[in-house]
Amino acid sequence: MEYLPRFDELKHLVVNRMARAVINAKKQGGLTMQKLCLTILTIFLLTTLAYADSGIISVKSSHDVKTTADRLESMLKQKGMKVFIRINHAQGAQKIGKDLRPTELIIFGNPKVGTPLMQCAQSVAIDLPQKALIWQDPQGQVWLSYNDPNYLVERHQIAGCGEVIKKVKGALAKFAKAATMP
Repeated sequence: MEYLPRFDELKHLVVNRMARAVINAKKQGGLTMQKLCLTILTIFLLTTLAYADSGIISVKSSHDVKTTADRLESMLKQKGMKVFIRINHAQGAQKIGKDLRPTELIIFGNPKVGTPLMQCAQSVAIDLPQKALIWQDPQGQVWLSYNDPNYLVERHQIAGCGEVIKKVKGALAKFAKAATMP
C-alpha cells in the first residue's frame, strides 16, 4: 500500500535538510549562507507549529472512486459493519452547478466496536461512526482516507482501550487494502 506522507514526516524531512545545509555552510565558511539557512529554518518551524498532524491515513487506490467505494462498501457489509450512508459529494456539487472531482464518503460502524471506545472516552462519539473518504486528487490519483485511530486516542485522551484501538486500526487497514488493491 502506498500512503500519502503525513505532515510530521514532511516537516521532519525539511528540518533535516535545512539543518544539513546550515552545517555545510558553516564548514565552508559561508556565514551569510548559514544565517540565511537558519532564518529559513526558523520561519519554517514557527509557521508549522500552527499546523497539527492531520490525523488522516490515505491509501493510494488502483481503482476509480466508484469502484473503490463499491469494493469498500461490499467488504464492510461482509464483515458485519453497518453502512449508514454513502454520500456522493460530486453529484451534490453538480446539482448546484459546481464541479468537484469524484468524491464519495461512506459512514459505517458497529456498536460492538464503538461502544467500548465510548466507554473509555465518551467524547469519541463525535468521531463515530467511522468515515472513509474516497477521492480523486488533481493529478487523477484516487485515494481512500480515514481517521487514524492513534489520532483519535490523542484527541480524546482515550485510556484503557489499547486492545480495541489495535483491532480498529487493523480492521481499517484491512478494509482499505481490500478496497484499493488490484
